[in-house]
Amino acid sequence: MDRTAIGELNEKVGSEVRVAGSVSVRRDHGKLIFFDLRDQSGTVQAVVTPKVDAHKVASEMRPEWAVRVGGVVNKRPDNMVNSEIPLGDIELEVKEIEVLGRAQELPFDTDAELNIDTHLDYLPLTLRTKKSRAIFKVQSEIAYAFRDSLKKCGFTEFQAPKIIGEDAEGGASVFEVEYFDNKANLAQSPQFYKQIMVGVFEKVFSVGSVFRAEKHKTTRHLNEYTSLDIEMGYIEDHTDVMKFTSGLMRVINEHLKETCKEEFELLGAEFPSIPEEIPYMKLREAQELIKAEFGEDGVGAPDLEPQHERMISEYAKNQFDSDFVFVTHFPTSKRPMYTYPDEEDPTYTKGFDLLFRGLEILTGSQRIHDYDQLVESMKKKGLVPEKFSFYLQAFKYGMPPHGGFGMGLERLTARFLGLDNVKEATLFPREINRIDTLLSE
Repeated sequence: MDRTAIGELNEKVGSEVRVAGSVSVRRDHGKLIFFDLRDQSGTVQAVVTPKVDAHKVASEMRPEWAVRVGGVVNKRPDNMVNSEIPLGDIELEVKEIEVLGRAQELPFDTDAELNIDTHLDYLPLTLRTKKSRAIFKVQSEIAYAFRDSLKKCGFTEFQAPKIIGEDAEGGASVFEVEYFDNKANLAQSPQFYKQIMVGVFEKVFSVGSVFRAEKHKTTRHLNEYTSLDIEMGYIEDHTDVMKFTSGLMRVINEHLKETCKEEFELLGAEFPSIPEEIPYMKLREAQELIKAEFGEDGVGAPDLEPQHERMISEYAKNQFDSDFVFVTHFPTSKRPMYTYPDEEDPTYTKGFDLLFRGLEILTGSQRIHDYDQLVESMKKKGLVPEKFSFYLQAFKYGMPPHGGFGMGLERLTARFLGLDNVKEATLFPREINRIDTLLSE
C-alpha cells in the first residue's frame, strides 16, 4: 500500500491507509494510547487499542520517534471533535506500527519556553517545534514571493561569488580568507557583480549569503545572513527604486496572507499596513522630527540610532498608517563610494534605508554610473582605483543610470512576525559567540 500524506486523510474516512511521520506527543488513557503523528503536510491524532499487536510498540514510543503506521481513518465522536485544528474531526485507528527511527529522551518538553541560547544549542531538535516550523515556513514563502515577483517583472536571477578580491563596501570589516598563495575576502554584498550584470540583463536579482566581520552582540546583527538584492537600469533617480520597493513589499505581504495565515495566527503576528506609496523623509527631516516629537536631539548625526528608528516608525504608523517608512539622503561621507550624490547638495546621497516596524531592513540608492565620476569617488574615499579595475570595466565600456537595494531576509522575517531577536528567524545563526555551538566551549 502506498504512503498517504497526513494532510489528505480527511479524504480517506473509512479507508485503510499507511502513513509515516514523527511522534509529537503520546498520551495514555487507561489502556488506550493516543499519539499525535506529524509529517510535512499536517498532524493527526492516532489511537491504539489493547486488542492489536501495535499496542506493545506504542507503549514504548517517545516523542520524535519516526514510525510507519497502518490503520483506518475514522470520524471522531462528536464530543471529541477539535474544530480549532486541521484534521480535528478525524483520527487514525492504528492496526500496526513499524519503528523507523528511535529517539532518546528529550532534554525538555517540545512546547517549553526556552531562552535563546538553549534554543540555539538544541537547534536540530528545536527547529521541529510548531513555532520554528511556522517561522521558517513564512521565511520560505517570503523568498518565493521575492523571486516570483521579480521574475514576473522581467528580472533575471544570477549567482554572485562569495569569495572576492576587494571589499565592496570600501572599509567595513571583512572576513579575510587564504586563497592559495594570496589573500581574499568573504563577500559583504553582491554589489559589484549586480552592477556589472545590469550591463548584461538590465534588471537583475540575487539571493545568497553575505558576511560581515563586525563584533556586534545585539538582537539585530548577524555575521552571516541571506541578502535579497536587486539592481535595475535606466532609472531616473533613487525614487524609481523606492517606488518599485513599495510595490514589491505589497506583493510579498499579499502572498503571505494567501499562504501563511495559519502561521501568523500561531505566532500571534499581524500582517503589516502598507500604503500605495510608502512615506519617506530625508535624514535631517527625520532628526528634526524626532527632536520635536520625542525630545531627543540627534540632529547632525550621520545616521539614526536604533531608538530613533523606532521613533520614526511609530510616527509613520500614527500619521500615515504605515508600518514602513523610507529615510533618504544620508551623508556622502558615510555611504559607499558607488552611491550617487545629490546634485543640489553633493554632501548628501540619493540613497535610502527602509524601516519596518522600527528596524532598518533594507539599504538602497541610485549608483554612480559614469566612469570618471566613480573613479573620483573612489579616490575621495581613500581607495585605489587600480585595485577595482575588474569592476570598473563595466563603467569604462558604458553603463546606464541604475540603482538597487540589498535586504536582509532574516530581519524581514523577524519584522513580519514580531520576533524580538533576529536569531529566532535565522536557521543556523553565525554570530561572534557561535558557529552552531558556542565558540567558548
